[in-house]
Amino acid sequence: MIRSQLKKVLDDCFDQGVTEGLWTGGAAGKFTVELPKHEGQGDFSTNFALVLAGIEKKNPRAIAQTIAEKLAMQTALIARVEIAGPGFVNVFINHDVWRRLIPEIIAEGAAYGKSSVGGQRKVMVEFVSANPTGPLSIGHGRQAILGDAIARLLEATGHDVFREYYYNDAGRQMRVLGESTRARYLQLLGEDFTFPEDGYQGEYIIDISRSLIEERGDSLKDHQDVTPFKEQAEKHIFKDISSTLERMGIVFDNYYNERSLYENGHIDDVVAELRAKGYVYEKDNAVWFRTTAFGHEQDRVIIKSSGEPTYRLPDIAYHREKFRRNFDWLVDIFGSDHIATVPDVLAGVKALGYDPDKVTVVLHQFVTLTRDGKQVKMSTRKANFVTVDELVDEVGVDPVRFFFMMRKADSQLEFDLDLATKQSQENPVYYVQYGHARLCAILRQAAEKGFAEPEFDVAESVLLNEPEELKLLKTMSTFPATIESSALELAPHKMIFYLMELAGQLHSYYNKHKVITDDIPLSRARLCMIRALQVVLKNGLDMLGLSAPDRM
Repeated sequence: MIRSQLKKVLDDCFDQGVTEGLWTGGAAGKFTVELPKHEGQGDFSTNFALVLAGIEKKNPRAIAQTIAEKLAMQTALIARVEIAGPGFVNVFINHDVWRRLIPEIIAEGAAYGKSSVGGQRKVMVEFVSANPTGPLSIGHGRQAILGDAIARLLEATGHDVFREYYYNDAGRQMRVLGESTRARYLQLLGEDFTFPEDGYQGEYIIDISRSLIEERGDSLKDHQDVTPFKEQAEKHIFKDISSTLERMGIVFDNYYNERSLYENGHIDDVVAELRAKGYVYEKDNAVWFRTTAFGHEQDRVIIKSSGEPTYRLPDIAYHREKFRRNFDWLVDIFGSDHIATVPDVLAGVKALGYDPDKVTVVLHQFVTLTRDGKQVKMSTRKANFVTVDELVDEVGVDPVRFFFMMRKADSQLEFDLDLATKQSQENPVYYVQYGHARLCAILRQAAEKGFAEPEFDVAESVLLNEPEELKLLKTMSTFPATIESSALELAPHKMIFYLMELAGQLHSYYNKHKVITDDIPLSRARLCMIRALQVVLKNGLDMLGLSAPDRM
């Protein structure tokens, strides 16, 4: 908001200089307005003079002086201007400008921070995409939370978002699942059985087999076809996965089945199209995709000598179908184990005539659990890995969501179980949520003392002059820009950092200054600021799918 106002003033200043013959128009649109890295360097800094000097071959500090003189006339927005270093222009915003944010934030309410920058661009976000072979692991849990947060942020910035879960209910994995279920079914019936060498060992397989006995008795004991066992397992596991996702507040617009790619002829069609374009050939009884034509070191097998496709082929076909559904931007969220296949799929997209630049892949690292500073493996009844449900049972939904967003996707995530369960300000999610609860408590206390709903008064607002108050106002002003950058960069962790910073400033302010005092005008001004803070914190928590408690 204020940053964009300053950028417009600078653009006008630039145009004025062109009109006056001070410089040419060569630098138009090339300079930036940034938040300074160090305190005392202004509220904003611009490289306007440096960019202009490079193009015009003039002294940057001389140009900076001219710019500073022009900006100094904008007294409604700018308090003062300083020239720093080789020619940076540091701008200090008039304090009244920060204060006038308060009524804007309160008036916008739940809409504050949202924007239309996305222009209703159609975006598909594909995430989770776990095959129905077992409960969701904590790795898939991180992906689920990242995908959901990214989708929420894109929606908040005016994108038309479609959430999709892609899964495979055919192929070798599902066959092994059926065989594992059949073996446990026979075991429960006291029959001879051979458990598959690479079968699914989790106790959830026994639960599924037991449900099959309850429904069909021993009628399948001589059944050699694994289909009914596979279907029972898939039904129960998908129900379990859906329950876990619902528990975390995650919903999908569509579930896309890999098997349909075969049934609808898309797989054969893709191979035929690649072959016609000269990108497919046979060698060693296998079918190869000529990825070297797209700069890769070696070609890739897409159909094995056994006739079974490798996972690259259906992934390429699936992405073609995404493009055919007229999405403008495809966002894929995968585990880091996909790192080797992503370039091949993008090469396939390009080979089929689509723009791979419209595909953005977010690869996330895995999760380790720690307790007392040491890595732990939680005991698990359902599988030979830790499930999301077990983690939620231990620490709750909000800590799971918050902790999974605390690091960049490509950073290893250590989930500190001790920290996540603490009911203190050491726990970062508690720290932020307690900030909102504290604001609610202040407003309740104000109502009890006879203060009406906070109403902004320009004359009283000048009393908000403490450095901590101005800092809070400045941080609140960056909320819309933070949402925008978090969305466009697909980086929910930036929002988490913002909320922690804002909560930290709030707690520091609360410990140093009383909001409700004997000074009624000052109290009213501070209560207005508190109300605006409440809006920002709540909006930030809501946007990430986190609760904003009134009491803690």
